[in-house]
Amino acid sequence: MKQTFLFFLTLLFSTAFSQSTIIKTANGQIEGTVNTAGDVRIFKGVPFGAPPVGNLRWKAPQPVANWTGVKKCQAFGPSPMQSKPAPFMYWSTEFLIPAEPISEDCLYLNVWTAAKSATEKRPVIVFIPGGGFRSGGGACPIYDGEAMAKKGVVFVNINYRLGVFGFLAHPELSQESGHKASGNYALMDMIAALRWVQKNIAALGGDPQNVTVAGQSAGAFAVNFLTASPLAKGLFQKAIAESGGSFVDSPIRPKLTLQGAEQQGVTFAKSLGAGSLAELRAKSADDILKATGGLSAPITDGYVVPESVMDIYKHGQQSDVPIIVGWNEDDRVSGPPAKAEVFREQVKKRFGDKADDYLKVYPAQTEDEAGQSQKASSRDEAFGIQDYTWARMQNKSGKAPVYVYNFNRKLPAGTPETQFGAFHSGEIVYAYNNLHTLHRPWEPVDQQLAESMSSYWVNFAKTGNPNGKNLPNWPAYKSTAENVLILDKTIQSRPLPTKPQLAFWEQYYGVGK
Repeated sequence: MKQTFLFFLTLLFSTAFSQSTIIKTANGQIEGTVNTAGDVRIFKGVPFGAPPVGNLRWKAPQPVANWTGVKKCQAFGPSPMQSKPAPFMYWSTEFLIPAEPISEDCLYLNVWTAAKSATEKRPVIVFIPGGGFRSGGGACPIYDGEAMAKKGVVFVNINYRLGVFGFLAHPELSQESGHKASGNYALMDMIAALRWVQKNIAALGGDPQNVTVAGQSAGAFAVNFLTASPLAKGLFQKAIAESGGSFVDSPIRPKLTLQGAEQQGVTFAKSLGAGSLAELRAKSADDILKATGGLSAPITDGYVVPESVMDIYKHGQQSDVPIIVGWNEDDRVSGPPAKAEVFREQVKKRFGDKADDYLKVYPAQTEDEAGQSQKASSRDEAFGIQDYTWARMQNKSGKAPVYVYNFNRKLPAGTPETQFGAFHSGEIVYAYNNLHTLHRPWEPVDQQLAESMSSYWVNFAKTGNPNGKNLPNWPAYKSTAENVLILDKTIQSRPLPTKPQLAFWEQYYGVGK
């Protein structure tokens, strides 16, 4: 009798939970799945925009058509158009999208939630993947949201249009837009995903008034643009940016006007033999992908991004929200270093009368010294100066706190060939407690660092303050003290280690003048 009762109780619980994987959204019902442990509901391939194909190519994302019945959302939707994924540099398959499907029809998001009811109002993290605005997507294994859901947040990751599909500018596109602007479709996709969250996340146990937008690399650059965009105001209450920002124009990220971007678009259309926008839209997605030229990064378009990010922060017009921002010790995307003598000549040619100042902070007397300096210089110019400037500008013109970190843990490697240090993207699996998704010989210290780092992220998503029980204190960044949190085998707050190097780039680029 007792066994029969337990059987029916189990059946009742299973049925109830199974039913709870069917959720009503603003567009219709969706059905997800449950993780192996039965404590996290997962919804994959949820549409947040109409397929941007045909006449909708290079237009702002349009609303999803409502459906009847129940839409199965149990597998990732297609990844955005991009080249076939293949491991390169530091990035093994865990950092890459699945080989298929890849499609222009890509506006899908994924949700992980451990909430048992729609009334829980858990904090929400919306994660924007990286990939240089040319590759990536929400289906990469390292972006799995189950671990974060178990720690109390509703975790969402998204796709957005990439490359020329996401950023092409053209005079005809600007004319038809109604805003005299074109490009930045990818940013508009992100805003559409955030609007979907506002309308639907409560049904998944999330709080639409407690949303953190987060991203890494290109995703972090995107977060910076979103904090500057008036179209995104009110859609998030906090921001996390891992290795990326758009304050300083540099050879790596040169300044480009809308007019210049439009002319790139004209040249791109001519290269495809397209004499009009209609002809360009008639080209296949594969033809567009294979073509060269065209814009593949955000610009100041006068609409989505009305002014430069720097000017928006100077005028205090950004979304004034708490921020976590930081970069990695080996955050670089440069190739092999040059010989010391060649490097010194390169420095003299580029920096002229500032060459001696550069060599004081990036010395090159020996081959080893020159090699290390080139790596450090690449890190500081590509990522450090952007995030450092972000923190300083938020301190100047905003009221909300900013927390700065340096991720310095050198990821353990199985072979010398895979020892890349604290490489670009290496922190992701720690921040979202996903070491299990990356094949590395992890040590107990890595498990502890992942537990702590993800706890900082979760605490921040909950309250806007990353600090919490059993965590080393992380003080808010102040321009007067310039303390940052060092995330390594030992976690500690200390003065910014690369201050002299970043001071050089501040002076060189005239930051803040």
